[in-house]
Amino acid sequence: MSDARKLSSMDASFLYLETPEMPMHVGSMAIFRLPEDYKGDFFEEFKAMIASRLHVAPILKARLEKAPLDIDHPSWVEDDQFDIDRHIFRGSLPAPHDRATLERIVGWMHAKLLNRARPLWEFYVFEGMKDNEIGLYSKMHHACIDGGAGAALTNMIYDVTPVPRDVGKPTARAKVGQEPRDIAANFIDSYQQLWRQPFDASTAAKGIDLPRSGKSDLGSILFDNAMFQIESAVKFAGSIPTMLKSVSEVVGKISDPKSRDSIASMVSPSTILNKTISSERSFAGVSIPLSQAKAVAKQAGGKLNDVVLAISSGVVRRYLLEQGALPVKSMTAAVPISLREEGNTDANNQVFGMICSIATNVEDPKTRLETIVAQSTKSKEMSHPLRALMPQGSNISMLGAPILVQILALLYSRSNLSDVLPPSANITVSNVPGPRQTLYAAGAELLHIFPVSISTHGLALNITVQSYRDQLDFGFIAGANIIPHVQVLCDMLPGEFAALEAAFAPPADLKSAAS
Repeated sequence: MSDARKLSSMDASFLYLETPEMPMHVGSMAIFRLPEDYKGDFFEEFKAMIASRLHVAPILKARLEKAPLDIDHPSWVEDDQFDIDRHIFRGSLPAPHDRATLERIVGWMHAKLLNRARPLWEFYVFEGMKDNEIGLYSKMHHACIDGGAGAALTNMIYDVTPVPRDVGKPTARAKVGQEPRDIAANFIDSYQQLWRQPFDASTAAKGIDLPRSGKSDLGSILFDNAMFQIESAVKFAGSIPTMLKSVSEVVGKISDPKSRDSIASMVSPSTILNKTISSERSFAGVSIPLSQAKAVAKQAGGKLNDVVLAISSGVVRRYLLEQGALPVKSMTAAVPISLREEGNTDANNQVFGMICSIATNVEDPKTRLETIVAQSTKSKEMSHPLRALMPQGSNISMLGAPILVQILALLYSRSNLSDVLPPSANITVSNVPGPRQTLYAAGAELLHIFPVSISTHGLALNITVQSYRDQLDFGFIAGANIIPHVQVLCDMLPGEFAALEAAFAPPADLKSAAS
């Protein structure tokens, strides 16, 4: 990453919204098993392997460079003082050296902010676990990455055989700077291009490429921002027909009497999970078989994501019933949707979301899943027209916005507004597709990769699922002041899934099970 690259508005928003109570990094708790005859030093071998592959993911050596006076979004620049020993650490796991202990430590560590003076990622290796297992807790700021780009990073870290592959050596790139004369010439060319075809929709859709100074002094930032605004205006003009169509579809759906029930189902009731969170986290993970979950989805006429929502719904419903706090109205889930095109591995955020009813007011597991299948279909239909609008809003740049948004985020965090405002959703549920084949790192076999995601004010519980081999690894994280021991929910999950399987089991299977 030789040249500075300014963050998009969506990426930068994760920096601005971050407060000490609400860190904005994502991560994972991976569990490995070393070979029985292993004699080496896994920590040193793993660190050396990552060091040799840093060029594959340049974002790992990039630090933030703020704009003067926080007038514009910061940029990624190469850290000329990069030291891998500041990013990969040997963790210490106390007795009894098991996964439950590791989960408690991960919850505690996930609440700590990353150091913005350095590249925004850290790995912690925990050796000496039972059954020759190794724990790896990783975290990376959401400003760098989302689930889709995270899969590309996974590809960089892991191998498909116990013997690490050779990823090649980095190629040197010369730093390219533009002289004022070049900038002026390029600007004139772009200006002529703009006025030669001002209303050509195909040109506008692609946009124009205006020159940038690429410097970080105040005058250069003002010039670069002006260039960006012109580019955005041209792109915006070209997308007006698409946006008008989307707005028309949204208005049509809202005014359609048939859609009113769908809109009503997306309104979230207030619950004990929708409060201001503290600066502590509770984390736990649990797994179920992927093939069995897919079989249930097929029998219900839905998708795997519907089964994940139904299992999450069953667990939350049971937990709130035990607390005497289950609302009469169905709860909702915020469900992220990737906008990333297939094959796109850019290290940035390309994500959208929808609100879906999760039928917590339905007692029967079979009816609950069938209701979720119907509701998620309606939610997708309602949110689909909005997807076309997202790229237009994902990179808005307004001078002075960074400091204003940070002040508002801190005010929201300190004012406990989430305790009194109606929740936008009750929980977050995210499903990230992962590799089906066995992976290795520095010779150790990957057994599980439990996601460790983000809890926010008003959305204390986040359930993120990653598929790997023939399993679904669930990662539960919550504000510890709301759910002190989220392990309780994980313990409920296998039973909820078994009830769902039994509800959809063919009659012959039920008879044979009874006999």
